[in-house]
Amino acid sequence: MSEAMKGPEMEQGLGMCSSSRTLGRIAGLVGNTPMLEICYSFRGESRRIFAKCEQANLTGSIKDRMALTILETGLRDDAIKPGDTIVEVSSGNTGIAFAALGAALGHKVIIYMPDWMSRERLDIIRSYGAEVVLVSREQGGFLGALRLADELAASRDDIFLPKQFANSANIEAHAKGTGPEIVAQLAKIGLKPSAFSAGVGTGGTIMGVGQYLRSIDPAVKVYPVEPAESPVLSAGRKVGSHRIQGISDEFVPAIVDLAKLDGPIAISDGDSILMAQKLAAKLGLAVGISSGCNFLAALTAQNMLGYEAISVTIFCDDNKKYLSTGLLKEEPVKPHYLSPDVELENFRVLPPVF
Repeated sequence: MSEAMKGPEMEQGLGMCSSSRTLGRIAGLVGNTPMLEICYSFRGESRRIFAKCEQANLTGSIKDRMALTILETGLRDDAIKPGDTIVEVSSGNTGIAFAALGAALGHKVIIYMPDWMSRERLDIIRSYGAEVVLVSREQGGFLGALRLADELAASRDDIFLPKQFANSANIEAHAKGTGPEIVAQLAKIGLKPSAFSAGVGTGGTIMGVGQYLRSIDPAVKVYPVEPAESPVLSAGRKVGSHRIQGISDEFVPAIVDLAKLDGPIAISDGDSILMAQKLAAKLGLAVGISSGCNFLAALTAQNMLGYEAISVTIFCDDNKKYLSTGLLKEEPVKPHYLSPDVELENFRVLPPVF
């Protein structure tokens, strides 16, 4: 280092490395993702759907968008203080996102996570230096994890709770980011969305994207997606169990307003696994089980609206968090499944426009 770089000038430069500036730099690695136009046939009928590639985000999932926006809002509102510990409840991707961003900001991170999630999720969170507290079904599962996080926050004054299931910044992340990106990328090729569908974990994606799309065109259909084996949205409470990690977390999140959405689409977990396997084996698109679910939901939307409908969805993450799950096992085909009738042909990439 030259002498000219030492002294007050260097100290001033180091002083610019505040939390807000750090997040500003990280923002360049979050959002503004590519979109795929996937050409396929279904029962002999040529179709296409559009899917945002959210595995292109910093930690490999769409949850980076929400985590970044919540932390930006928390810093702006002075809700996060130096030395605070970030504590969140997650099935995996959100925990990974906060673990990474917390590490970048110099905050300790504690993630409460149900103990039936994949080993890869646990290991990735810990790789960022975060602490994971596993919660069993006997301890209450997701609801028990939320209770434990609240109890910890009530006992200390140095805890920041993102509260992803209830935080309006979750919706904002997609109303101001994902939604406008979808519209702009389709506009580049002269199209407008007819429908948007996405699995509901926290509900931020479906509510935020839906809010923006309907501000452009009130006629756009917005379909929340749930596992057929655990139709929590339809029932309004925990029902059954399923294998699509990241969605249908035993309750309807506070930020989800079903009155603002069209009726839920139910997709079987086995069908989702088969579709994710096919996307990898036929097109080289290594995505998670929820992405296979979303593809089939977008297809189902076309079945309702017509095969030419511009049906848009999300590829939430890649397959690396699912290597120890059913995604890498042989899955039996059932008569009502959609994926066996899907013939994937090719895809093209619609690049970011912002």
